Amino acid sequence: MFIQTETTPNPSTLKFLPGCVVLPAGAREFRTRESAACAPLVEALFELAGVEAVMLGSDFVSVTKGDVDWAHLKPAALGLIMMHFSSGEPLFREGDESAEGTSEFFDPADAPVVETIKNLIETRVRPAVARDGGDITFRGLRDGVVYLSMKGACSGCPSSAATLKSGVENLLRHYVPQVRAVEQA
Repeated sequence: MFIQTETTPNPSTLKFLPGCVVLPAGAREFRTRESAACAPLVEALFELAGVEAVMLGSDFVSVTKGDVDWAHLKPAALGLIMMHFSSGEPLFREGDESAEGTSEFFDPADAPVVETIKNLIETRVRPAVARDGGDITFRGLRDGVVYLSMKGACSGCPSSAATLKSGVENLLRHYVPQVRAVEQA
């Protein structure tokens, strides 16, 4: 099995591409060892010194490191990811496949606007963010402000604020006149 790696705009995050579906839908981020108890691969990655976060995307695993050198961490992470996907073991322990909670807030009268916003995020924004090893999801709409959650490489990335303001906000304001601003939830 050959696993490709890609850098991301966040120098602390690498994207690992195992060449197969990782999650059939959505994305799931783990920021603590305890939260990874449901996912053996993620749990094993957290055992590596310096791993601070892991995100599972549609066809990738992104790993965010702390104060360690990629030269030491990357081969170990590659080995664990390769071993997991070669083994055929499930990604989650039985009964733990559920995605993270997705509580949303918006006025029910804004449901058509929210649907348009979600469609734009799903079709135009998420694919671009996923290419960089991250994910972005809708969290809410209040008084013309759209609240989004950024995960993976995008969480803590130096350019994430620019992505939200220059990219996503401009796109949403262009197609949805009710949108005044975009903020990170």
